[in-house]
Amino acid sequence: MVSDAWFPQVNGVVRTLDTLRQELQQAGHAVDMVTPDRFRSFPCPSYPEIRLAVKPGRKLRRLIEDAQPCAIHIATEGPLGWAARNYCRRRKIPFTTAYHTKFPEYIHARWRVPLGLSYAVMRRFHGASSCIMVATQGIEDELAKRGFDRIGRWSRGVDTELFKPRPECKLADGPWGDLARPIHLYVGRVAVEKNIQAFLDLDLPGSKVVVGDGPQLEDLRRKHPEVRFAGARFGEDLARHYAGADVFVFPSRTDTFGLVLLEALASGLPVAAYPVPGPLDVIGDSPAGVLSEDLRQAALKAAAISPQVCRDHALRFSWTACTRQFLENLRPFEPLVWNERDSD
Repeated sequence: MVSDAWFPQVNGVVRTLDTLRQELQQAGHAVDMVTPDRFRSFPCPSYPEIRLAVKPGRKLRRLIEDAQPCAIHIATEGPLGWAARNYCRRRKIPFTTAYHTKFPEYIHARWRVPLGLSYAVMRRFHGASSCIMVATQGIEDELAKRGFDRIGRWSRGVDTELFKPRPECKLADGPWGDLARPIHLYVGRVAVEKNIQAFLDLDLPGSKVVVGDGPQLEDLRRKHPEVRFAGARFGEDLARHYAGADVFVFPSRTDTFGLVLLEALASGLPVAAYPVPGPLDVIGDSPAGVLSEDLRQAALKAAAISPQVCRDHALRFSWTACTRQFLENLRPFEPLVWNERDSD
């Protein structure tokens, strides 16, 4: 698996790939991750947490040949992703890709690059893929309208043993014991494409909390001293922060899935979100959340939803089923032979 997104980044793509790797290994598969930490790299402009590999072609080729894979999956469209795509094209071997992130919308939000131009680049990248894996029907429909084909489903799962209701976390000695209730929570990257400002601008009773890190953190912290910014949280600590809140508010309009939605639901948190791909696919017509263009009203209505309803909905999402989908989408091939004369 080739990915430009990897530790120490903290985001849904990294968590998804790491969990997938563990699930595949537990099922008896050998998995080799080709990620930026194995290359010289530099920080991504405006997003230094992301490292971009420098001229990865020659080393990437050797890593692939040394691994002797029977399948190659390219998870991201960064320098490593393009180098792996070009390698596979030269060798005439099949590979699969995934559409984890709406990069055209993200780039447009940051630098106003026209969507048509960015989507043309995305079509070129994924056009040679044997299968473009997407998490939801909504994203598949969007890509199909923009001229993508050979699209396959690869859903997501949630660790329901880690993320679960914890009544003790709502007490005075819990993570939010000093805040007025109800507590409205956002978890995720603190970046402009996540539309967090829409959440912070809402007139809501109780308190607002943001858990996560990112390039917009300090700016939002200065503008909103009334909001609790808790920074990045991990593992058991993150699970306690979910369980200590009352409503999960998801203001993003650009996520392809939103793994945090499942983590919140598994923790017993009702979801308030816009009716866009991601929330529409995860929540749909379930009573576990409220989807509305009026995000304030969605949050107020969601507060009345039973935690058990949310938990029951999250239990429908299994990592075992997701891993099986991933394997079915792969395109295996015969082991490769190292050829020193191949060009970079």
